[in-house]
Amino acid sequence: MQHAVGAPLPPPHGPGGRPGPGWNPVPPPHAQGAPPPHPGRGPHPGAPVPAGPPPVPAPAGPPPGPAHGPPPGAGHGPGWSGPPPRHPSAPPTDTGHIRLPPGGLVPMPGPPPGTAAPDPTQATIAVLLIGPAGAGKTTVARHWADTRRVPTAHISLDDVREWVRSGFADPQSGWNDHSEAQYRLARRTCGFSARNFLANGISCILDDAVFPDRPVVGLGGWKRHVGPGLLPVVLLPGLEIVLERNAERSGNRRLSDEEVALIHGKMAGWYGSGLPIIDNSQLDVPTTARILDDVLARSIASPPSW
Repeated sequence: MQHAVGAPLPPPHGPGGRPGPGWNPVPPPHAQGAPPPHPGRGPHPGAPVPAGPPPVPAPAGPPPGPAHGPPPGAGHGPGWSGPPPRHPSAPPTDTGHIRLPPGGLVPMPGPPPGTAAPDPTQATIAVLLIGPAGAGKTTVARHWADTRRVPTAHISLDDVREWVRSGFADPQSGWNDHSEAQYRLARRTCGFSARNFLANGISCILDDAVFPDRPVVGLGGWKRHVGPGLLPVVLLPGLEIVLERNAERSGNRRLSDEEVALIHGKMAGWYGSGLPIIDNSQLDVPTTARILDDVLARSIASPPSW
């Protein structure tokens, strides 16, 4: 049987596998450059008519339908009412794309009623390490993040501030609207990053010199950007230690002794605030990080009011 629009049938075989009598191996018109004949119409005007036996008429019966499709390999002619041809599904084009959950505000920490507090060394938490310049915030935060048993990120406010290259507003050149705006922009960027890390199961520790006499800009800003679940801890060594560490700095991270003394004096206002304070004057970095874990365990069991 020859389908109305399918490929031509092979030649009828005679003895010895050769084409039978009457077979004319003339290629169909469309193989000679002429368009194939349309069903129901004659050949294209001017096209040679191939010699050979007439096509075998299709058997009478109902037209092909959903239950009687055309033979494999045959095309669909005009008037076809069956289902559309099925093609193999295309390979995915988003190979390697991983959908990340959006980060929302971190809720208040603490164990559910009737349960024990989670181990701070393995829980997914967000920590804000506060302290004056030279307190060792960045060094302690980086060591704490490096040595945890769960994925942890360190986000330094000063590093994010210095992402601004051309037009950087250095506070050492004078505190003005530009430096204030860049500080706020850096805090918001850090908070956005922290929420994304936490939403994807990665703890984070942020460090910033937050002043107790500016609650709206300081702790209030961090609470807005990260959420009430942020755990603040103050790192406050003695003034002589801060001056020694500041003297070892270079570039715009190094402040004058007068500025360091002024900042340290303001940071003393955290005493009596209710926030946990670590005096690391005589502590090395690993010991300070271990004490930080102890402080966080108490904060998770009984979150501070801030």
